[in-house]
Amino acid sequence: MNQHKQTLSQSVSARAWRRFRRSKLSLAGTLLIGLLVAVAVLAPLIAPFHPMRDEDLERADKPPSRTFLMGTDTQGRDVLSRVIYGAQISLIVGVAATAISLAIGLTLGALSGYYGGWVDNLIMRFTDMVFAFPAPLLVIAIAAVFEQRSILILFLILGLIGWPGIARLVRSKVIEVKATEYADAARALGAGHVRIIARHILPNSLAPIMVAASIGIAGNILTESWLSFLGLGLPPDRPSWGNMINAGRTVITTMPWLCLFPGLAIILAVLGFNLLGDGLRDTLDPRLKDSG
Repeated sequence: MNQHKQTLSQSVSARAWRRFRRSKLSLAGTLLIGLLVAVAVLAPLIAPFHPMRDEDLERADKPPSRTFLMGTDTQGRDVLSRVIYGAQISLIVGVAATAISLAIGLTLGALSGYYGGWVDNLIMRFTDMVFAFPAPLLVIAIAAVFEQRSILILFLILGLIGWPGIARLVRSKVIEVKATEYADAARALGAGHVRIIARHILPNSLAPIMVAASIGIAGNILTESWLSFLGLGLPPDRPSWGNMINAGRTVITTMPWLCLFPGLAIILAVLGFNLLGDGLRDTLDPRLKDSG
């Protein structure tokens, strides 16, 4: 029985992997994300200058050249170096905020879907209440409460407002999975509620959760960028892509490279995670069949 179950699991995984390799969306997203991760990890080695301290007004306002491939800003800092280090901030904020949202959404969604009744009503009404607030206004309101700006506060804010969609998704999947035969078998064998949820229900709900996580990272990267652009994100001296666009918006007609390159970085990062999410959705959808 266990051997048959293991063989079936391996067969499903093999089919999913074949679909993933054939998906151009998945491969394109993986390539962009891999590039972003490599740039973030290797930033100290590949950045030609320090992103914050190398200020030299004599080299300020320089357009792109062989020395400064993306030009310099109004304080003489190398734009390329700041874009490279900005990848670190975007990945940290995107992944950490999404992890917080997943932890909250998975817990509340699983409890709501599994127990039902008043537990379901209580959790879902609270979720609806959070959903009732426009997300941008809620983020701005929470960010405005904190006088201090830090990367920790930023991903806490994003994580605390990003869980409702995940909770609803997990709830619907748990309701579907808990009615299956293997969940009933686990109950008949005396497994506790926590074990059934953790060992049988959530692992069989991973496909939509992985897609939601990928798209959530893209959304958090974008939200961090416009929060920093509005001055509610990281301190202005930090090499955040949003900060860079905010600093360059007043001189965009005379120094367009200050907004162009961090803007392109945001587009590529968000595009990569969205493409991966779309590819994972197509790959992990059990209704799809292999074409070969």
